Amino acid sequence: MEYRQLGASGLYVPVLTLGTATFGGTNGFEGWGATQVTEATRMVNLCMDAGLNLFDTADVYSRGLSEEILGKAVKGQRDKLLISTKATFRMGDDRNQLGSSRFHIIKACEDSLKRLDTDYIDIYHMHGFDANTPIEETLHALDTLVSSGKVRYIACSNFSGWHLMKSLSISEKYGWSRYVAHQVYYSLLNREFEWELMPLGIDQKVGSLVWSPLAAGRLGGKYRRNQPIPADGRVARGGSPIPEEATSYERLYAIMDVLDQIAEETGKSVAQISLNWLLQRPTISSLVIGASSEEQLKKNLGAVDWNLTADQVKRLDKASHQQSIYPYWHQAQFPELNSQLKFE
Repeated sequence: MEYRQLGASGLYVPVLTLGTATFGGTNGFEGWGATQVTEATRMVNLCMDAGLNLFDTADVYSRGLSEEILGKAVKGQRDKLLISTKATFRMGDDRNQLGSSRFHIIKACEDSLKRLDTDYIDIYHMHGFDANTPIEETLHALDTLVSSGKVRYIACSNFSGWHLMKSLSISEKYGWSRYVAHQVYYSLLNREFEWELMPLGIDQKVGSLVWSPLAAGRLGGKYRRNQPIPADGRVARGGSPIPEEATSYERLYAIMDVLDQIAEETGKSVAQISLNWLLQRPTISSLVIGASSEEQLKKNLGAVDWNLTADQVKRLDKASHQQSIYPYWHQAQFPELNSQLKFE
């Protein structure tokens, strides 16, 4: 398993991370999966044997049950692995049980530590941007958690470019811990991440942890032209975090045509090819792969230790091309002024 440096930090992470939103299956996550402790333990051991030692969860996943199951599944191996979890979204009916206020962050972190049965969290994310709380308050609270030893590194998730850049500037101004990574949605199907967040990550040395790299299963091989949407898939079960209006099925089918061609050339599955394409993009530190079964996990682990050819990458780039919005289409007309746009 290849390891990559996480942004400007000194931490190295495996290029694949096991996402555990499928652990539990309650409180709005019924469509994601329902992995319980016994199977979760087997999955953790399977990952560790493959060299994958980073496990990602969040307090909101099954309202804390995912963290509890993960804590039990990694018992006895805590010093050999990395745990990533998140806070921000609602965890109760009270108005202060959501957001990135000092009040909520500190309580959320303490609660996560208890559920995970650990003394520290390796990577602690703000799960979304809280526009109601001063960024200074959020970052100072996070810096306090780092100073206390309860958190090793901080990261954010689902921020826009200016959210992240302003946060980095404030951390620099006060000498506080800075976000070393940004957990983002990015896939062959949706490439908006490339327009602003990727160039920002290159410039500011922020690593990218990619959630839903297979577009909630749409790039897993079951979706093809002139074929019904799978009734047993995550989308049909209501387990997709990607809205239907963000999905162009015509582009998906065009991508699948090329994936099928490359699958014949390489002997790899279309899911493995989709993941491998992402691993060759700038700023990508790790892909958060989910699995509802051990068999699916084993297949996804086959996305590493090989590379697509430059020609195959170009063909996938062309098939997945996405027309950008303003001002990015305007900037793209002047590549001599925007060298970071030349990553392809």
